[in-house]
Amino acid sequence: MMLKFLLPVDGSDTSNRAVAAFINLINWYKETPEIHLLNVQFPLRGNVPMFIDKESIDLYYQEEGRKELRAAGELLDHAGIAYRFHIVAGTPADMIVRYAEEMSFDQIIIGPRGLGAVRGILLGSVASKIMHLSTVPVLLLK
Repeated sequence: MMLKFLLPVDGSDTSNRAVAAFINLINWYKETPEIHLLNVQFPLRGNVPMFIDKESIDLYYQEEGRKELRAAGELLDHAGIAYRFHIVAGTPADMIVRYAEEMSFDQIIIGPRGLGAVRGILLGSVASKIMHLSTVPVLLLK
């Protein structure tokens, strides 16, 4: 049975470096795993949802998500590795863990920190929270 891996990406250099590092490890696996990129958009704050229809908000999430997925997708394309991508909205750590569990992934592969992390913290809050909450094994790549 083919392994299914979830790579959360946020468009940051750290996130793209983790994808590049994973590409270098792909030969460890007997057969190429099924790769899924996941981008989590922060929900629009305040009164915005009261004044903009759900369709427009979803379109906004899709557009922003595609921008943040572009570099990771290009790295995988260049390496000749097939992937699928998904864009959801919510709190990153919670959404990543929920998605990984609901879709029965074998592993979550993340960088030590992405956007919104304080420089110099050993492990970003999102990575740390994922490792704490997840029942799916987490591979942390620098």
